[in-house]
Amino acid sequence: MSSRRTRSRQSSSTRITDEQINDLVSKLQAVLPEARIRRSDRVSAAKVLQETCNYIRSLHREVDGLSERLSELLEESSSDQAAIIRSLLM
Repeated sequence: MSSRRTRSRQSSSTRITDEQINDLVSKLQAVLPEARIRRSDRVSAAKVLQETCNYIRSLHREVDGLSERLSELLEESSSDQAAIIRSLLM
């Protein structure tokens, strides 16, 4: 069997329908804070994907900031307080 036939068979079995893509885009839109407000509005899939990327980037920045703040708190705390904080995180 040629590799072209194999690829064709594989791609047709894993092909995602337009309906599935629309469903996934709707689910993404539902979890985006800015998009929840205008969920009833028709927004392009590209816009939802861009907003999703932006939201993930902002979450990464927030996690980085919180991690830095936690490190500062652990450095400033007494060893007993730091041990309590570490135990809560584990």
